[in-house]
Amino acid sequence: MLESLLNNHNLPYPDTIHPIIVHFVIAMVLFAFLCDVIAYFTNNYRLFEVSWWNMFFATISIFIAVVFGQFEAGLAQPYDAVQPVLNLHTILGWSLSGILAAITAWRYVIHCRNPKKVSVYYLAAGLVLTILVGVQVYFGDELVWVYGLHTVPVVEAVKEGLLR
Repeated sequence: MLESLLNNHNLPYPDTIHPIIVHFVIAMVLFAFLCDVIAYFTNNYRLFEVSWWNMFFATISIFIAVVFGQFEAGLAQPYDAVQPVLNLHTILGWSLSGILAAITAWRYVIHCRNPKKVSVYYLAAGLVLTILVGVQVYFGDELVWVYGLHTVPVVEAVKEGLLR
């Protein structure tokens, strides 16, 4: 019955939603870090406000992205070769949602105390977050471009039993 509700991408809707939401998260986190670095060195305090709001919305969005990621990963019917990468991507995704929430909470405290300044330690945390996001992007790209999750040829191969 469930198979009759799924399209040729093995989804109940036209295309994957997880990557769409994730790209917003990636852009917001990277832009927030860039704004903080520029503001730190130029004293353009308005960029700290931009950074704060980007982190706030990125934190909300990452949880939505993780939920869709879990749902779509289950529908992908991952075969044996893809499973280790998918597991790493899943663990890092959940971890990033917690890390991002913690850094955003820290940013909120900074924003409340002095909205015109951040510490070098916060910038270091932002750099670590940016690197982790880059690693996560690599694993996500690998799932699509190397292993072909939710691509029509791979979905057909899994249905025909050619991939296990």
